[in-house]
Amino acid sequence: MYLKDGFSLLLKVRKPKAPVLLCMNVISKHEEVNDTNAQPVRELDVLKRLRCERDIAVALQYFKSLAGSKVFKHTPLTYQVMIERLGWENEMDAVQYLLQQMRLEGLACHEDTFITVIKSYARIGSAEQALKTFYRIHDLGCRPTVRIYNHLLDALLKDNRFSMINPIYSNMKKDGMEPNVFTYNVLIKALCQNERVDAAYDLLKEMSKKGHCPDEVSYTTIVSSLCRSGKLKEAKELVMRIPPAVSIYNALINGIAGEFGIEGVFSMVDEMLGRGIFPNVITYTTIINVLCKLGDLKMSCAVFAQMLVTGCCPNILTFTTLMKGFLEKGRIHEALDMWNWMIQENWMPNVITYNILIHGLCYNGELKKSIAVFNGMEQNGCRPNVHTYGTLIGGFSKAGELEDAVSMWNMMMSSGCKPNVIVYTSMVDVFCRMLMFEHAQDLVKNMLSENCPPNVVTFNTLIRGLCDYRRVGCALNTLDEMRRYGCPPNTRTYNVLLHGLYLDGNYKEAFRMVNEMLECGFGLNLVTYNTMIHGLCRLNMTKEVLLLIGKMTVQGIQPDSLTYNAILHAYCEEGKVKDAAQFLGGLAAMNCARDVVAYTTLISGFCSQQRLEDAMVYLLKMLSEGVSPNVATWNVLVRGVFAKLGCSGPFQLIEDILADGDDHRSTDIKLFATDHQQNIVHFI
Repeated sequence: MYLKDGFSLLLKVRKPKAPVLLCMNVISKHEEVNDTNAQPVRELDVLKRLRCERDIAVALQYFKSLAGSKVFKHTPLTYQVMIERLGWENEMDAVQYLLQQMRLEGLACHEDTFITVIKSYARIGSAEQALKTFYRIHDLGCRPTVRIYNHLLDALLKDNRFSMINPIYSNMKKDGMEPNVFTYNVLIKALCQNERVDAAYDLLKEMSKKGHCPDEVSYTTIVSSLCRSGKLKEAKELVMRIPPAVSIYNALINGIAGEFGIEGVFSMVDEMLGRGIFPNVITYTTIINVLCKLGDLKMSCAVFAQMLVTGCCPNILTFTTLMKGFLEKGRIHEALDMWNWMIQENWMPNVITYNILIHGLCYNGELKKSIAVFNGMEQNGCRPNVHTYGTLIGGFSKAGELEDAVSMWNMMMSSGCKPNVIVYTSMVDVFCRMLMFEHAQDLVKNMLSENCPPNVVTFNTLIRGLCDYRRVGCALNTLDEMRRYGCPPNTRTYNVLLHGLYLDGNYKEAFRMVNEMLECGFGLNLVTYNTMIHGLCRLNMTKEVLLLIGKMTVQGIQPDSLTYNAILHAYCEEGKVKDAAQFLGGLAAMNCARDVVAYTTLISGFCSQQRLEDAMVYLLKMLSEGVSPNVATWNVLVRGVFAKLGCSGPFQLIEDILADGDDHRSTDIKLFATDHQQNIVHFI
């Protein structure tokens, strides 16, 4: 589906689903109960109907039909069940409406109902709204309790609103409420997330003084924080001083895995068993995850089998971890087998599991299979989120499938799912791939108006697209724009621009760009050096290139095959095939691998001088080293044979065209080299 007149359709955001209308006193005629002899409806039956009805819209319609009827009057409990169901569906406007309706009907909001509302806001990451609702607690006929404060503090913690936690905790004390273990655990977690482990230790002491013994959650939080900070020794010492618990050991195992690998993990499991603690599903899943990250799928499957033998049932995270490991290794068949096994075990996949499978399929180029999985999500009651849509749009973008990417974008918008910067960047990428640069630039501008400012990756994507298609002037303008937007360029930005400038033959601007990088404090990495080396090689400045390689080595940057192949190509272009052959021999002395590109370049150089015997010598040499010739190698040799025989035909025509096209560029390059050789040597 192509977009006409810009992309107004593409950027049109529609409201999610149908708006929930809660006109409590309006009942359709066919639902009115005018029969004075109608039997009253029991609260138990209403609760059962509200809980069992799978369709939230039908449940809400039934709830409304009873409002104001003669057969039933809603109670705080029926309101609580309906509020809980709406909260799970993220229909928080409807939840607020019901709270207001309760107040109008004179029904007090119970503690459990209020906690349900706070937890619903916490689930969608809206602690601010939870706090605003808390400030209305007296108006809703409810009194603050320790449990309500605890869940409010937890909501603030989950939303990273650390600055609000201490004032709410102080307010709790002012209300004369003593914190319990749950309260302390939330505060300990908040301190640990702010890397204040010492303060968390002090809070443990305060707990004990107040008569609240720290539990597994308290110690697990601190052990996890110590491991994250790299304080593994302190974490181990703490574990040995406290009562052993499997959750605490799981936290320690997860931390040790990154430092000591699988051997350290197995050692810790032995220690667990020695203290009478047996691994649980989290322990096994952690070990499987470590093995998958190490790429040892065989051992991870062995641990999975051991888990089953010991009678420990895997959970959805275990299956997901193994499935992800298979996908990262490109073993699609085994990953799908694990998926099917998980479903057979009645573990219904959640949105995270779906996203991992879809991402893995897209990563392995299985777009059709990923779409099939996506289509099955809502059928199984799992709603796609922005990561789901973003993964698919990214997959279509890399494949250059504009219509599918736009279709997925519009589907996302229609569902009410707002795109994030990753999704925008994927769309910018696909527009650039299809040479629709105006659409890409307009989309970047639209991100600002949609309160989703483009980041450096977004701008780099646009700049790369422009440079790849020789629109370097526009790319340089984009660099100025990103600075105006307050988005500073990074090394990759400059590298992409350098590549574009060299492609465009604008060597003077490229040299200025390198100086700008250094002035801005950016270090030159391997990509930067390779880009410069390719540019200098086009100037036939191989001596300066060799000096540049020396500078790389001094800075601890090891040249790679791209570096060496550029020099080989430059020697051959200058007709210095003997120097190229000596350079290739020198790579062997330095234990640098010679790849098919290096040999093909040298063979091409010999063929261009009609030295077929030497070319064949290096062909045999590459074969003896286990380097297989590719199509380009054979094409070079065939071209050389035709030239040697003096045959005319398509090859001669191509060579004539290339020769005619290169004369002007070659002259410009030589003039530039003469004018700026001193500057380049000074830089090196």
